[in-house]
Amino acid sequence: MLFDHWRRRRMEEEAAERLYEALVKQARSGAFYSDCQVPDSVDGRFELIALHVFLLLHRLKASYPETSRLAQTLHDRFFADMDRSLREMGAGDLGVGKRVKRMAEAFYGRIPAYEGALVDDDLAEDALRRNLYGTLPDATPVALKAMTTYLSSQVAHLSGQDTAALMAGQVAFLPLANCLAAAPDEAV
Repeated sequence: MLFDHWRRRRMEEEAAERLYEALVKQARSGAFYSDCQVPDSVDGRFELIALHVFLLLHRLKASYPETSRLAQTLHDRFFADMDRSLREMGAGDLGVGKRVKRMAEAFYGRIPAYEGALVDDDLAEDALRRNLYGTLPDATPVALKAMTTYLSSQVAHLSGQDTAALMAGQVAFLPLANCLAAAPDEAV
């Protein structure tokens, strides 16, 4: 019985690791920075990863309680990565905890903003302007529309993915090019 619990926990950790790797790979797509004008900075990269963590947690929430432990493990993996990243950038031990706490507060503030964004395009553009483009003085309307399209398209796409596959650590994100093609005709 104890071994079953340990094995199940290990499988959840491995699945969360695969999900996290997939979402980070998606968030690191160069097209976000070149075609959608997301700031190519520490803040911009954090925001894209946070957006993708939100997208995946939102999908897992639809299958609660079955996915609750996996969602928590994914959440924990995200913040462990933020801790590791800060240390790699040279933050000292004393400052890392405070910075991770600020990142957590920022992430928790984005959740209701992005939840609201899923029901209203104006709220979506506002949430993206404040968060994803927060360090960019003037995000173009076309970039905002492309990312709004990306957000809603990913939610719809992820909602169709099999819960068992997600529990096994398998997720497929739509390529950004699909969302750019669905955005307005103006060039991004």
